Amino acid sequence: MENPFTGTKVLITGGMGFIGSAIARRLADVAKVTIVDSMIPEYGGNFSNIKGFEDKLTVNISDVRDHFSLRHLVQGMDYIFNMAGQTSHMDSMADPQTDLQINARAQLSILETIRQYNPDTKIIFASTRQLYGRPQYLPVDEQHPVHPVDVNGINKLAGEQYHLLYNEVYGVRGTVLRLTNTYGPGMRIMDARQTFVGIWIRRLLEGHPIEVWGGQQLRDFNYLDDVVDAFLQVAVDEKADGSVFNLGSGEVISLQDLAEKLVQLHGSGRYKVLEFPQERKKIDIGDYYSDYKLINKRLGWQPKIFLEQGLKTTLHFYAAHFGEYV
Repeated sequence: MENPFTGTKVLITGGMGFIGSAIARRLADVAKVTIVDSMIPEYGGNFSNIKGFEDKLTVNISDVRDHFSLRHLVQGMDYIFNMAGQTSHMDSMADPQTDLQINARAQLSILETIRQYNPDTKIIFASTRQLYGRPQYLPVDEQHPVHPVDVNGINKLAGEQYHLLYNEVYGVRGTVLRLTNTYGPGMRIMDARQTFVGIWIRRLLEGHPIEVWGGQQLRDFNYLDDVVDAFLQVAVDEKADGSVFNLGSGEVISLQDLAEKLVQLHGSGRYKVLEFPQERKKIDIGDYYSDYKLINKRLGWQPKIFLEQGLKTTLHFYAAHFGEYV
């Protein structure tokens, strides 16, 4: 069966980052893929993420806050994967104005540009489970109340609501995916701005103990390939238009058990359980894991990569490519 993306034009905002670059690599052989990324050091873009694919992709170093460049970039695109965003919860509290500009104002600008210059495109927005806040029940489904505990969650909620509004009012087809903890090759390991799993792996490979704050919080995780599958599925399926879907996993694990598993898979190292720093404790959401039945029922998506397999692959990747990501 022919790949539905064959011969299409695809734009990926934040395309040098973790998930955006994985989508680009997946589509590079069948579609004409353009990546736009600001390459701001704190936001996760890394040229190593497209190594070996440079000749198959068009890379535009530009900021999604620049509506003049966006006007040119969105024209003629069949699909837009809107991955650009500020992901650090702590940074959003320290610098809320920048978070607002990237996660809310820029999203409205992108959609308005699409409405004017390419209203027939399909846009898929990468949102976050963080906007649910502290769960009132588990697993968390899409009907759960939203109550963000930080500036990042509020602005991401605004961003996704803009996408849903433009779908409903202007017919700009859009889908929102609320991601849980995504991990895998290419994620940021310099620090915890993108995911705490990244900094854990860095500390493990450098011979330092993993620092586990709290330790008993429950989480679910999705491996990169499964997340890319979800983005591609919702892009081509009309049943996804105008919808919000949780991603998630049937595997639920405590942070302490996750640290233990990483140490075992690596074959050496250790971890230590610490009290939460006060500034982080205020925005911690406690236990969280998703109910992903809606996307499973409507589109058939479900995770295929078990946690142990995904962690093992990720550790092997960073053992071989450590210097490119620190």
